[in-house]
Formats: sequence, structure tokens, C-alpha cells
Amino acid sequence: MKFKSSIDINSLNFDEKGLIPAVIQDNVSGKVLMMAYMNREALNKTLETGQLWYWSRSRKALWCETSDHSQQVESAYHDCDSDSLLFKIKQSGATCQTGEYSCFNKSLIEGQTVSYINKVAILQEVYEVIIQRKHTNPENSYVAKKMQEGIDRILKKVGEEAGEVIIAAKNGKPEELSWEMADLIFHLWMVLGFYDLSPDIIYDKLMERRK
Repeated sequence: MKFKSSIDINSLNFDEKGLIPAVIQDNVSGKVLMMAYMNREALNKTLETGQLWYWSRSRKALWCETSDHSQQVESAYHDCDSDSLLFKIKQSGATCQTGEYSCFNKSLIEGQTVSYINKVAILQEVYEVIIQRKHTNPENSYVAKKMQEGIDRILKKVGEEAGEVIIAAKNGKPEELSWEMADLIFHLWMVLGFYDLSPDIIYDKLMERRK
């Protein structure tokens, strides 16, 4: 998707090295994913392609995420001083080189845990954990084990969980039903994670149906 800038890019306040910081935010969960720098060429390529491009200060070169970890622009803003940018995006796969969905995964305050969980973003949070487990393959991880077993084993669990949802619904017990539906959704999200597909493809279809 190609975007047309609402302003003259040269009116932005790039620093003395010709760079401007760009904050990257997940358009669904609201999570801040990373911060990087752009020069004019990177910004122009971003607007022309709809994919985020950056300037690497260490390599002195343009770069973008690979196809497995693409960053599709949904909207873009500049601040009141025109010296920083904000991009809201569709993220596919992990953002951080550590395998985490967000680069902001370390707490600065002692005793504080990093958590973005809320009722709106919990589905995205669950997906991020699945992707993280898939790519880091930690020992004793249920997700990592199922990913290694393959899609057929995951789909078998989907079928089992769907059956348990039916039984729970027939029993008419809300607590039982809530647990079984949560298990089903978790395993459906594992199917997406197996193929590195973002939950956005589900959200988009639901939004289309709502319209």
C-alpha cells in the first residue's frame, strides 16, 4: 500500500545526522514494539511501500524486517515539534532480536514486572507468548513441544478442545465453559502461530462482517 504524505517531509526536524526517531506501536494491542531511526530515504520508502524501513546507525545502511517478521503501516503521525514519528502497524512475528514480540520487555523499576495484559489486548498477548515459545524453544514448554510435533498434532488438540466446549455447553456450567473455550482459543492461536500468521487476519474478517 502506498501512502501520500500530508506534509512536506523536508519540514520535519531531522537531527544533524539527518535522522529522526520513530516509535513503532502495535495497532491492535497498543503495545510499543520498538524505537528506531529513519532518514529521509527510509521515510520515503516507508510511505512508498507501506512497509517500515529504517536507517541502521551501525551499518550505515537502510534495513527492513524480513517477510516472516513484516511490519505493515496502518497509520503514521509526527509530534508537535515535528522531531519524532509514531507508526501504528500490523506486526507479523516477533519484533525483538531476542524473539520477544516487543523490544520493551525489561523493567526499569525494581520489583515491577513487564505486563501489557488487559481484557482488550489479552488475545494479542497470548499470541505473542506462543510466537516467543516457538522461536526460543524453551525446555518444558508445551507450545514448543507441540510446534515441533507439527500441525497435525496441534489440529488434533483443536478437535479435542472443540469437543470439550460442546460438552461444557451442554452441561450449562459457565465456569467449565469459560475454561474450555479459553483452551480452544489458545489452540486456535497455536495454529496461527505455526504458520506465523497474525491474529490480525481474524480481526480483519470480524471487522468486515461487522460492517
